[in-house]
Amino acid sequence: MKTSIIGFPRIGENRELKFATEKYFKNKISFEELEETAKEIRKSAWTKQKESGLDYIVSNDFSYYDLFLDAAVTFNIIPKRYRELNLDPIDTYFAMARGYQKDDLDVKALSMKKWFNTNYHYMVAEIEDDTEIKLNSTKAFDEYKEARKLGIETKSTIVGPFTLLKLIDYKGDKGIDDFKNDLVAAYIEYISKFNDLGLKVLQFEEPYIVKDLDSDDIALFKEVYREILSNKKDIKVLLQTYFGDVRDIYEDLQDLDFDGIGLDFIEGRKTLELIEKYGFAEDKVLFAGLINGKNIWRNSYKKTLEVLDGLKTKGINCVLSTSSSLLHVPYTITNEDELDEKYKKHFAFAYEKLEELEEIKTIADTDYENEEIFKRNQDLLANREDYLDESVRERVASIDDSIFTRIDSFEKREEVQAEEFDLPLFPTTTIGSFPQTANVKRNRKRFKTGEITKEEYEDFNLQKIKECIALQEEIGLDVLVHGEFERNDMVEYFGEHLSGYLFTKKAWVQSYGTRCVKPPIIWGDVKRNEPITVKWSTYAQSLTGKPVKGMLTGPVTILNWSFPREDISIQESTYQIALAIRDEVLDLEAAGIRVIQIDEAALREKLPLRKTDWYSEYLDWAIPAFRIVHSGCKASTQIHTHMCYSEFGDIIKAIDNMDADIISFEASRSNLKILDFLKENNFKTHVGPGVYDIHSPRVPSVEEITTSLRKMIQKLDYKKLWVNPDCGLKTRGEEETVKALKNLVEASLELRNEYQGKN
Repeated sequence: MKTSIIGFPRIGENRELKFATEKYFKNKISFEELEETAKEIRKSAWTKQKESGLDYIVSNDFSYYDLFLDAAVTFNIIPKRYRELNLDPIDTYFAMARGYQKDDLDVKALSMKKWFNTNYHYMVAEIEDDTEIKLNSTKAFDEYKEARKLGIETKSTIVGPFTLLKLIDYKGDKGIDDFKNDLVAAYIEYISKFNDLGLKVLQFEEPYIVKDLDSDDIALFKEVYREILSNKKDIKVLLQTYFGDVRDIYEDLQDLDFDGIGLDFIEGRKTLELIEKYGFAEDKVLFAGLINGKNIWRNSYKKTLEVLDGLKTKGINCVLSTSSSLLHVPYTITNEDELDEKYKKHFAFAYEKLEELEEIKTIADTDYENEEIFKRNQDLLANREDYLDESVRERVASIDDSIFTRIDSFEKREEVQAEEFDLPLFPTTTIGSFPQTANVKRNRKRFKTGEITKEEYEDFNLQKIKECIALQEEIGLDVLVHGEFERNDMVEYFGEHLSGYLFTKKAWVQSYGTRCVKPPIIWGDVKRNEPITVKWSTYAQSLTGKPVKGMLTGPVTILNWSFPREDISIQESTYQIALAIRDEVLDLEAAGIRVIQIDEAALREKLPLRKTDWYSEYLDWAIPAFRIVHSGCKASTQIHTHMCYSEFGDIIKAIDNMDADIISFEASRSNLKILDFLKENNFKTHVGPGVYDIHSPRVPSVEEITTSLRKMIQKLDYKKLWVNPDCGLKTRGEEETVKALKNLVEASLELRNEYQGKN
């Protein structure tokens, strides 16, 4: 038995890459200094994998920002607007990721989307008609040589040509057929250079083939790989898939000249069934993804070994692997010195998953049921404490259809709210959070470490709320927010106020670029014990005559951005959270908060990758879960929701069925593509497509925002159009935020004056 992983976390055990990269952005360190940090992170990752006994250590899974962007740059897929900046290669790369604004130069970043069904965001590479595809980067070769100098042989990984061709954004008249031959030639040159270096295994990551494939997709995949594999020479090529099964192309994979095929046994519902039905080619090695790469619970050695035994009896040569890259889990549970051992022993982060791989390898070819390692694992899984709450279970069991529907229709609410709020055309607002400045973070840290009292901590936040309300009134926004200065994270904050949750101190996971999140862990049954946000929202509302939004995170997002339980269904867990947030909504309403925003930023994130499963496995309970939260509200209470960085067009009817009053979307990086879907589906809900990108430091001009609004008006009813940024402003600086919001308000006023009085 040998072991492998697909990829390893790359942000640094203590987020070293994040901090170094941000210093580089601020010109506080040179690229050479940034590069030294990167080398240390890579060295640590390779060393850890080697020391753990891993057989297939991986290289080129490191990135300064994003691996999909890396693959595009490797093959010279760099739009003209970035090339014309005439920057150093690394700064051109960062301009693609973040945008570039200096003097009279103002270039937007590439768009950003969710990486399949994860909370990781990838940069959507763009290809133009005059793009010359060719080998353009030595990054993968350099990292392979770097590892070898340390005495570590690695397999090198890269996004495969099929996934690259399918996910790239074609900006001209040309499409896949026009570029595929040049891309294949570039990949062949890539393989050739690795052959010269003596690489033994090259891993092509092809997650796109777990999606629905038609005959053209399958033909394209086969055409591309027949040519590439005929030129592999001495290199062993591993086709690596993840996030699902490959039911549409399984038989074809057996016929192609891959040396190894990596299959996901965790999310791949039909993986075992496919092997049972069609077998597995004798000339290939199966990399069996049986260690969950996306969740943090300890592996059941019994279940894993039973699968391996079954594969072995079929004569299949197996390598035990992770189901996906370990990018999606934190580095190590050992850093959590404040978490009780009774909890810690149940979790496996990246380092611990390496240990699990080694332990299973050690006992795989033995009478493992008598092995101490196996017995210890079985005992651990059989013993969990304090995770059940009968009152929660009874409440979920008593749910009936009435809880999913508001008493008043959308049309009735629209009429009542128009009179209640009397908002102007093109009303302006923000998505919720305001910049989390150094003093805000310092105040939170000092409270957590006991340097200041709870009263001092809260007094500081109340003062920040007061300043935030005054600032918004000065800027001229119509619907205000309190700024969320008391919140560390939109999910962790709520988890801290719900029973059934556990929290970590250093369990950071990369979300995109330098942005990291610390997902809480759903340990047991969830309920709300006391009001969470009412104090902050009512104080903010007392400072102004304008409506202030109560800000909540929705149940689906709280679930999707946590590490979920594996002992109950995702639906049941989400309904538990929905009932807890419902209690908060009703308390806010009772306290006089007339506008309540319930963010569902991650609604689409867990949408099954195959359309046939969308409703039966997800939307049929995810949309009702959201409706549970707000169904008890009066007609005069305006319910907002927000969604970010996803492709919504194909589920726009389901989103409309959430029955919110106003929905804001990310839109700026996707060039407002969502507008066509809204129009085609006669979207009834009032909408606020984001007019500028908050994930970039650039400040949009009034003209730019006005232009975006005019595009929106061509597709949407202007009477239902809200004006807002793409997302919360937490990560932005104060100066750029104020400038951007002033421009946003000025653009809204320009359109308001123009359309006032029109029918």
